[in-house]
Amino acid sequence: MSQKIRIKLKSYDHNLVDKSAEKIVKTVKTTGAMVSGPIPLPTNKRIFTVLKSPHVNKKAREQFQLCSYRRLLDIYSSSSKTIDALMKLELPSGVEVEIKV
Repeated sequence: MSQKIRIKLKSYDHNLVDKSAEKIVKTVKTTGAMVSGPIPLPTNKRIFTVLKSPHVNKKAREQFQLCSYRRLLDIYSSSSKTIDALMKLELPSGVEVEIKV
């Protein structure tokens, strides 16, 4: 088969992303395929500024930050055994996985 598989992981918790990437690398290496990564992609930071008091104290504000962490994995020389192992793999619920063949 020998096709290239690209896996993108995305989460709001960097520990979940790192643990799931580690789990994917471990399962792919046991099947005999080659892995490059996990490559950390830039972190998206969304900052929200909110008034503390809606009526008075216009200068009193709070800021909240929402970060999304991403990792990229490339799998080379994969076989059907590798794909089956990836399909059976259970990842945490807070991680979004995108697989391209």
